[in-house]
Amino acid sequence: MIVVAGEALIDLVPQGTGALAALRPALGGGPYNTAVALGRLGSPTAFCSRVSSDAFGQALLDGLTASGADVSSVQRGTEPTTLAVATVGADGSAAYSFYVDGTADRLFEAPSALPSGTRAVSFGTCSLVLEPGASAYEEMMRRAAAQGVFTALDPNIRPGLIPDADAYRARFKSWLPSVSLLKLSAEDAEWLGGTPREWLAAGPDAVVITRGGDGLTAFTADGEYTVPGERVEVVDTIGAGDTVNAALLHGLAVRDALSAQGLAGLGHAGWTELLAFAARAAAITCSRAGAEPPYAHELEG
Repeated sequence: MIVVAGEALIDLVPQGTGALAALRPALGGGPYNTAVALGRLGSPTAFCSRVSSDAFGQALLDGLTASGADVSSVQRGTEPTTLAVATVGADGSAAYSFYVDGTADRLFEAPSALPSGTRAVSFGTCSLVLEPGASAYEEMMRRAAAQGVFTALDPNIRPGLIPDADAYRARFKSWLPSVSLLKLSAEDAEWLGGTPREWLAAGPDAVVITRGGDGLTAFTADGEYTVPGERVEVVDTIGAGDTVNAALLHGLAVRDALSAQGLAGLGHAGWTELLAFAARAAAITCSRAGAEPPYAHELEG
């Protein structure tokens, strides 16, 4: 079981140009997209979050269930669902404005135990910024790491949600001893102001940097491994990084490599194959509107 912990929200995606373009609601949130992608790839997956009991919240749970994810660890609340208004650029890149005050996912409480059979837990995005839930997710991360569970982190920086950048950067560094796999975009890396080698020295066994269409690079104690991006006609990039997250975790799971020893044993061939799989999965997501990660059969061959 791979557990994904973090927010589920509704993306409001413009259906045309201009500030007053019609908005289409879409299921989203970085952790949510990761859980959906893992389920579609065929990995046993559980989602751990707090979701509203409103209609949007029920739609989010229905989307997880349809993808094969276990939702028995999801907490519920009467507060509204978080909204993220997307703006899509000419190159398909997406920026967001968030409506988060008083929403259900901010009130997440750390569970007393992980689901039975948990092999890895994935964290990231808004859930590690917005209090009081952020401290609960942090507690969950540290506890999982202390129990020897493989932990993955994708900070997926949203600067507009971070009131004190320096405080967040310091907090990010404090997480690294509890992280097995750190995945982040080149833009996130620049914003955080560190380097993969510095982050490796602080705790993670591997760091993966994504560069959009230019591909992915994995950094480990033994070397660096790079693959190019898959060329595709981009509709938008919503959910692409989350798909990379899921593809990496799924690929590691099927290789029985969700451990420090497993990561170290991948070598050049294993890392290249894994990164290429993640690049291909992300390209499919970019080829269609919204966060629509691929199913396993779309990646066969």
